[in-house]
Amino acid sequence: MGKVKENSTIQLNKQTVFKLCPVTYVMEKIGSYWKPIILFHLLSGPKRYGELKKAMPHITEKMLVQHLKQLEADNLILREAMPVIPPHVTYSLTEAGQALKPVLLAMANWAIEDGRKRDEPLFLTLENFPG
Repeated sequence: MGKVKENSTIQLNKQTVFKLCPVTYVMEKIGSYWKPIILFHLLSGPKRYGELKKAMPHITEKMLVQHLKQLEADNLILREAMPVIPPHVTYSLTEAGQALKPVLLAMANWAIEDGRKRDEPLFLTLENFPG
């Protein structure tokens, strides 16, 4: 990722919007296709990189690594590397990441209800999900 020019017009506009709209702030932190899915999988507890990749088989290695780094930089996940060979790295939610649990569950509940209303059930219940 490139360095952000802090005094650019877009960055100043973002800072103004963050102060006026809390949803914009949330979307800046978790607003990509994969970030909420990664967080959702970590609700059930710490996971190794391979477990996350297996749970999301369609994500590319590049995207998974990139999003894990961004979530760590935003203090939503914790990366813990054990000093062993081969490397043993686990990812878990920080306190800030855990605080997103109600948001993630609300998103999942909305998807289930919306699917039922459309007579296109996406999932049976939240019991099929981690967390």
